[in-house]
Amino acid sequence: MELVECRGTAQVIFSSFNFFIFFAAFFALYAAATSYRQRAAILLLASIIFYASWKPAYLVLLFTSLGINYLIYSALFRSRKLSTLVLGLALNLTLLGAMKYLVLMVETWFAGLAFLNGTTPQHAPDWIHWALPLGISFYTFHMLSVMIDVYRGDWTRHIRFRIWVLYVTFFPHMIAGPILRASELVDQLESLKPLRAEDVRLGALIFLGGLIKKVLFADNLADLTDFLFAHPDQLGFVTAWAASIAFGLQIYFDFSGYSEMAIGMACAMGIILPRNFLYPYISRNPQEFWRRWHMTLSRWLRDYLYISLGGSRCSPIRTHANILITMLLGGLWHGANWTFVFWGFLHGMYLVGHRLLIKFYEYLHLPNSPIWSKALSLAGWPVTMALVSFTWVFFRAPGFTEAWTISAAMLGIGVTSVAEPVLRTFVWIGLGLATLAALIEPFLVQLLERSYTRWWSTPWPIRSLAYFGIAMLLIMFGGSTQKFIYFDF
Repeated sequence: MELVECRGTAQVIFSSFNFFIFFAAFFALYAAATSYRQRAAILLLASIIFYASWKPAYLVLLFTSLGINYLIYSALFRSRKLSTLVLGLALNLTLLGAMKYLVLMVETWFAGLAFLNGTTPQHAPDWIHWALPLGISFYTFHMLSVMIDVYRGDWTRHIRFRIWVLYVTFFPHMIAGPILRASELVDQLESLKPLRAEDVRLGALIFLGGLIKKVLFADNLADLTDFLFAHPDQLGFVTAWAASIAFGLQIYFDFSGYSEMAIGMACAMGIILPRNFLYPYISRNPQEFWRRWHMTLSRWLRDYLYISLGGSRCSPIRTHANILITMLLGGLWHGANWTFVFWGFLHGMYLVGHRLLIKFYEYLHLPNSPIWSKALSLAGWPVTMALVSFTWVFFRAPGFTEAWTISAAMLGIGVTSVAEPVLRTFVWIGLGLATLAALIEPFLVQLLERSYTRWWSTPWPIRSLAYFGIAMLLIMFGGSTQKFIYFDF
């Protein structure tokens, strides 16, 4: 593992040497703390330093947002007025829109005018191409969830400002989730307890699993994915599918790796964060995929958007519209590019199609037998994986031109030439191993859970040798350290 130098994020990459030094220093101070106040102060200071290491100037934006939102939250807690909630939603979404989507809106406006006038579209002025503040989508969602929960009556206890700041800036989850609700973290932050050996051991194991995913798989797949998507016109049927599958595996190992490292660090402090991924590539239908992929975002969109629109309590047409709106906005949340919106639209259509297919099965009165159900389930897995892989093209491609080219090749349309590097044997072996790892992960985790207790009773020289072997594996076969993909969102 080498030091990271990628667009200013060297200090916040969990898999970088800089971060290991930072966390070791923090953890030593945290372990030495003798009171709750000391532990809270150390955690808050570490979280601020962690965020400032990316770009100190954005601390101004962060703390301005924290302060204003706390005032709105406090007023909402006292009155539970709809107007106060609307104010909070409007301010946060306006800020998020200005920071994240202003360029997209301006360039879409220019493109529309150019289309009507038959001219070449203008580009947005340079002054609005500012850098996206790290983690703004995630910490905005964290604060909005508290306000909505207070208005609905789901959260009834007042949060002190110090805990409010800790809840939002808690460094393991601040930059890329998991996306939390107040009920999942506030109580734990109000009672930070001394470290326990059991928590530290379990947290270290979870962190190690995430580190292996990131360094051994995601970072190695990154170079291959970058090359293939940089040459869309050179991809044929096989290599186009290889490109899409490679990115699907990269983003899974990258983001689930980040989530598990965050969960592991929190666990070592005695704090439980919710799981964010549950083996999504064994899903047998689109609905199951979204129950397993980025679970905290899926839950946020369901609880605060889909249900607010009426959920499934409406007519079938309205329910399908609610699904599509939720997925369209979920796609837009991921980035300021219409390709993300189309990605969300495709997943929305998959979900609607799955609901219609269930209704169709019910209409046909198909035999309700275990064998028939098992057959449908097995048939659903390759179809679901093909659909999910197809949509990854629009998530990864920089624009529609490249996305159409690659998706056409995946459908057997377009050029038949292939990108030479993808034909090398070691590339296919690496892609095959990554696919196998994603599929057998549930069984590996079950094996680890069964042998977890016995492992700690194993003589320490054997354990030390195993740790040394894992370290050598990561150093020798780990890819060049890349920033986490979801840092852009």
